[in-house]
Amino acid sequence: MRNEPIALAEALASFDALWSPRIVTRVNDYDVRVAKVEGEHLWHVHDDTDEFFLVLDGELHISLRDAAGERTVQLPRGTAFTVPRGTEHKPSAPTGAALLLFEPTGTSTVGDRHEAIPDHLQATTGHALTGV
Repeated sequence: MRNEPIALAEALASFDALWSPRIVTRVNDYDVRVAKVEGEHLWHVHDDTDEFFLVLDGELHISLRDAAGERTVQLPRGTAFTVPRGTEHKPSAPTGAALLLFEPTGTSTVGDRHEAIPDHLQATTGHALTGV
């Protein structure tokens, strides 16, 4: 873990891959990740953990399915939202977004249960941040 301040803009500028988060630091047993996203992710569930999203730039939509039905939350720049554990969800960013995510180390980007993984997505637990 680095012992220097991390400029999130520089961290985001260090990679181009979409839906492929980079781990900028760790807090206890949690990763702090940044990601660039555009288009649609997939419907998935994290059975044992909540998932925190902070929109740094752009706008993120998160569709949710739970006992109350289906709805979509829209998150413009500067807003945060936590998807509760066990809630089926599908993030999307029609015009692109930059995100900060906070989740337990080892959490998969496609959750514990998910649809078939499309070619534009990679199942990962986050990549090391390099070049910053």
